[in-house]
Amino acid sequence: MCRAEKSKGKPNGKKPVPEEKKLYLEPEYTKSRITDFEFKELVMLPREIDLNEWLASNSKEFPNSFESLVKKICKYLFHVLAHIYSSHFKETLALELHGHLNTLYTHFILFIREFNLVDPKETTIMDDLTEVLCSSSGSSSSNGSGNGSGGSGSSAAQNHVKER
Repeated sequence: MCRAEKSKGKPNGKKPVPEEKKLYLEPEYTKSRITDFEFKELVMLPREIDLNEWLASNSKEFPNSFESLVKKICKYLFHVLAHIYSSHFKETLALELHGHLNTLYTHFILFIREFNLVDPKETTIMDDLTEVLCSSSGSSSSNGSGNGSGGSGSSAAQNHVKER
């Protein structure tokens, strides 16, 4: 859900007081709150322990529901990107972030297609943009001025993938 007014949880988005306690884990896993510094100390491994060896000996199997969870997350991320394009694209243009948004979208679409993470029926709402961005990223068009797919699509086709 998108809200026009800022959250009132933190005034003006200021950083929290350094000693403010934060709950990093779900309440059922911990009963204490720790400071940022204490958290960093807890997650640091001693220098003599190799991270790869530690991960190999302390890793657990992925749960059976892992794939469905990843698919659900990807579906929601697609909905977030579609929302940004439909409701906030003017703001991304004003902030000159549209190239980054287009690059993010292109990489995300290629990723979910490669690993079949989102049903293609779910993404049909953005097929026009997907076609413009994904077809221009793989081909070398003349001068990078667009691919001639209409006047309105040329600004949306500007992305960093094409410029490489």
